[in-house]
Amino acid sequence: MQARLSVDAYVEGVLSGNRLILSRAITLIESQLPSDRILAQQVLEHILPRTGSSIRIGITGVPGVGKSTFIEAFGKALTADGKKTAVLAIDPTSQRSKGSIMGDKTRMEELAHDPMAYIRPSPSGGSLGGVANKTRETLLLCEAAGFDIILVETMGVGQSETVVKGMVDFFLLLMLAGAGDELQGIKKGIMEMADAVVITKADGHNQSAAQRAVIEYQNAFHLFPPNENGWFPPVLTCSALEKRGLHEIWAQILQFDSQSKAIGFHVKNRRQQNLEWMHSLIRQTLEEQFYSHKEITQQLHEVELMVQNEKWLPMRAATFLMDIFRS
Repeated sequence: MQARLSVDAYVEGVLSGNRLILSRAITLIESQLPSDRILAQQVLEHILPRTGSSIRIGITGVPGVGKSTFIEAFGKALTADGKKTAVLAIDPTSQRSKGSIMGDKTRMEELAHDPMAYIRPSPSGGSLGGVANKTRETLLLCEAAGFDIILVETMGVGQSETVVKGMVDFFLLLMLAGAGDELQGIKKGIMEMADAVVITKADGHNQSAAQRAVIEYQNAFHLFPPNENGWFPPVLTCSALEKRGLHEIWAQILQFDSQSKAIGFHVKNRRQQNLEWMHSLIRQTLEEQFYSHKEITQQLHEVELMVQNEKWLPMRAATFLMDIFRS
């Protein structure tokens, strides 16, 4: 294992924008070793005053929407405009596979070699809470390292959207024209969280279908209650291949950011997210302590068999194990 640096070395490296030190600091916060956790917390506390100035953008989309292609084109447009951009890939729902995350860095090869950009996949082997927490901490490190824009990419459609929505300022939903009725159930839940919808692949023969999709989604938004910040989500089109529509998307994000800050919603939202992060950490810590408890590990298998064989109700089993944990 690579030797750990001192707190000062990590802090100085991150604040100076040293990519190697930034990567090592992220590796540190992803570590499960107790000594590394203490060191990581000290590093984060030192860099905290230099965080908070980035625009945090969550990006999700239905399968086949061309998310990686869009992020690479959008990221290149941002860096061309002089914006230092970090991309954090997250897969909260996956318990085993790291393939889809690592693949994104390969597919975004051009952006990965951009000196104004930084791509960091999050580990996908942990629990939902663990991955989300590490992504939040990675986000803070990237902010302290001087990145103006941080793109947090979800790897699927479902549980991950709620997690990412809780750590970003702007939530962007990528959709396809004519995706079919089978996605309607997915669309509604995610659309209620979206701050903007972008119809991708609006090029060639697909342009007319994309324009029809814009009208459909605009009509759908009228059925939802108004957002707390008074923002009405726009529906836009883009072609990542032809580099069209990217600047219009960025203009909407800037308008949203300006409006949110003007009415105080930006600060209110960030504070609420910090509270949610705290409660998430409490739940995660309690779960870790419960399942690592010596007597729990000794009794758990037998209690599980009692529940499976319907000799005990799940409620009785849970109460029994909780009594052991509290004692």
